[in-house]
Amino acid sequence: MNLNLYQKTAITTVIATLVLIFVGGLVRASGAGLGCPDWPQCFGMWIPPTSAADLPSQYDASLFNPLHTWLEYINRLVGVLIGFLITLTFIFSFKYRKIDPVVTYSSAAAFILVLVQGWLGGQVVRSGLSAGMITIHMVLAVVIVNTLLFASFRAMNEQLAIRLTDHHKRMLLWVSGSVLFLTLVQLVLGTQVREAVDVAKNVEELPREMWLDGMGWLYAVHRSFSWLVIIMGALLVYYNRKFDAPSKLKTLGYVIAGLIILQMFIGLGMEWLNIPGFLQLMHLVSVAVLICAEFLYMLMVGFAQKADDPLTEL
Repeated sequence: MNLNLYQKTAITTVIATLVLIFVGGLVRASGAGLGCPDWPQCFGMWIPPTSAADLPSQYDASLFNPLHTWLEYINRLVGVLIGFLITLTFIFSFKYRKIDPVVTYSSAAAFILVLVQGWLGGQVVRSGLSAGMITIHMVLAVVIVNTLLFASFRAMNEQLAIRLTDHHKRMLLWVSGSVLFLTLVQLVLGTQVREAVDVAKNVEELPREMWLDGMGWLYAVHRSFSWLVIIMGALLVYYNRKFDAPSKLKTLGYVIAGLIILQMFIGLGMEWLNIPGFLQLMHLVSVAVLICAEFLYMLMVGFAQKADDPLTEL
């Protein structure tokens, strides 16, 4: 597949933004969010120290953890890299301003959102890692990566084009839209569970095995709601096979179903193993990838060209 400069840059930026979500999740799971207590500098320096002896005098050496500091610093560096990549994506999108201005508009939207995200990152630090601010920060990252995904898809519509009958298109849009909607609901519920875990961990200072005990209905709803996502994911695979969907769509459907199953097992592992950090990280990153896959599926179906073959009745 031959890609032009914009397409290469946009795809690279999508992947890099997912990497940023991974690094941000690693920072949160490791408790390194305040590894740099100030922003945009780190301990008043543009390059953080490697030992407490190098700290400026106004900082308490007992608060310094070199691992946490450098994890948070790397997170910020990756964020800056994403900012540069999105800026380049926006600049390169001007070649589409006449042939498909939606590419330019969506690239501009991603550029504006990443500026907001940078400002929000500073507010997260200044808030002392407020759970609500962290959640907004994470959700905005998902919005940014899908805005970039939409821009990339519009620029690559010819390479990703498929053909569907009107009937198949309506059914697959309904099913894939339902899967995406349910996943987003699960994401919101999951952020509420995560904030409750943060309270149990950092405010109430409960032992790890008791973090889920006080959640009541919230965790029960989040856990039970996952069955709806699984059922709709299975239905998506079923209709892909029933309608003999194009191979690109079938493959993406299997990826979506696989990611849903992975999310289920990660969730069970978190419950059984008392929420270990590495499973928290996998849970966050895999749901971000899942949402991207579901959104891409909807885009491919929504922009599918009309097939000439007759409709297939249920």
